[in-house]
Amino acid sequence: MTLAPELRRQLSRMEEARRQTQRQLDMVDRQITRRMTALIPGLLPRRTHYRRGKAPDPGAFLERYRSQLAALTAERQPEIDALSRKLARQEQAIARFLDRQGEAADLSEQV
Repeated sequence: MTLAPELRRQLSRMEEARRQTQRQLDMVDRQITRRMTALIPGLLPRRTHYRRGKAPDPGAFLERYRSQLAALTAERQPEIDALSRKLARQEQAIARFLDRQGEAADLSEQV
């Protein structure tokens, strides 16, 4: 299947728009990761020694970490959802475009 130059440019623009949306989604993920990395020192237990022979609870840190991560993700969830929907629409549009062009190429070969 060979595409005319005009159609190749259109496909290229569609693919570039999809890549841009994917980059935006990746950037949101990196921003959440960076904020969580900055919050880790505040989540660690305050004392490093045993108090009255009792070891610090290792699950407490994970619980605080998960709750902070959930809060940060929930804060950005509308943006993540919108970008995910946009990415899905772009991928569907590219697939439909390729299907249509493939059918058109098949018809032109038959003539």
